[in-house]
Amino acid sequence: MITSLQNPLIKQMRKLQQVKYRRQQGMLLLEGTHLLQSAWEQNWSFETVCYTAAWQAKYPQLWQQFQDKTIRFEQISPDVLQATATTMHPDGVVAVVKAQSTTSLPIQTLGLALETIQDPGNLGTLIRTAVATQVEGLLLNQNCVDLESPKVLRASAGAWFRLPKQTTDSFITTLHDYQMQGIQLIATVPNASQTYWQVEYWKPTLILIGNEGAGLSKPVLDLADHQVNIPIDPGVESLNAAIAAALLLYEVQRQRQLNQSA
Repeated sequence: MITSLQNPLIKQMRKLQQVKYRRQQGMLLLEGTHLLQSAWEQNWSFETVCYTAAWQAKYPQLWQQFQDKTIRFEQISPDVLQATATTMHPDGVVAVVKAQSTTSLPIQTLGLALETIQDPGNLGTLIRTAVATQVEGLLLNQNCVDLESPKVLRASAGAWFRLPKQTTDSFITTLHDYQMQGIQLIATVPNASQTYWQVEYWKPTLILIGNEGAGLSKPVLDLADHQVNIPIDPGVESLNAAIAAALLLYEVQRQRQLNQSA
């Protein structure tokens, strides 16, 4: 059992809480049984799994499953687990997996593009919503919160591993490339002249969602094929980014189902 925070493995795992170190190493830090199961189901490669005795006793089948196909498998003390995880009450297991890079997104009928989303909880919820509404790929600009943050992973409730994702430093160019492929760009704007349900979504579509406070930038808005608003009470300043995305994505699903049954 590893009981010291000075253990080289534990030092390395704790460094993975930092964005810079995760990118340098090409590794992700996973926390909690549900996230590990989700990664396993999507055939991610496990480098290290660290668990407590209590976790082993509670999940003997998972313990055996991970042990058989993990390069390094270590029991650790509860104190070491607490220091390695970023959550206040970790459930007994943490892991390191290899990051997977995506060079292109398979967006043909429905995608989601995010500009400068800053809250990891919002990003995780957006990912979860995207998977629920059959989004084929998620595009982010380089100013979004770190896609591989443990907080984003947890907020996605495991959906993170099921969605192709790409962060790009050429956001406008990439959006324009999709547009040239016949995909319409739909931007959410508070003062747009048409509401979000007035657009025809049976066409290949990329939904654009902007920063929680500032919204979408002018270059992105200028590129959009349609600008749409979400009606809200005058006393409410704005909707949460994830809620706004969910409304549009479910409208896409509603219209396409109607189109199929017509």
